[in-house]
Amino acid sequence: MRIVVDDLTGPEIEAFLHGHISKMRAVSPPESKHALELSSLRRPGVTFWSAREGDAVLGCGAIKEIDLEHAEIKSMRTDPTHKNRGIASQLLTHIIDESKLMGYTRLSLETGSADFFEPARKLYLKHGFDYCEPFAEYRKDPNSVFMTRTL
Repeated sequence: MRIVVDDLTGPEIEAFLHGHISKMRAVSPPESKHALELSSLRRPGVTFWSAREGDAVLGCGAIKEIDLEHAEIKSMRTDPTHKNRGIASQLLTHIIDESKLMGYTRLSLETGSADFFEPARKLYLKHGFDYCEPFAEYRKDPNSVFMTRTL
């Protein structure tokens, strides 16, 4: 598996992200869906990585700059057919390491509060994230939990 900065132009990543957005729409109420669409992931201030084997996309993750020292993790996803291979942990470790190199001193994220998101919450806790209050433009929401980590 290799983790690469992805320019989001290939059909395979577009299809992968379409699957991500579809799943988030299915499990989150519309007012609590914070997954970024492809056009938003292409904006300045967002760095996007994909985990690949050959041409197959196994997973992805991104950071969105909040300010010069703080970024938000976005679009973390592992292909359901490749779960339990450590892909999410490898991607998250890569994102944390790259964020440090980019000069960020804090990473935060929003994820769901429903049972579906429990594996994600466990992953973030395992990697040193703690629960926190809403950050940036977020507001308290019973469907969301917020986490942060100092780098």
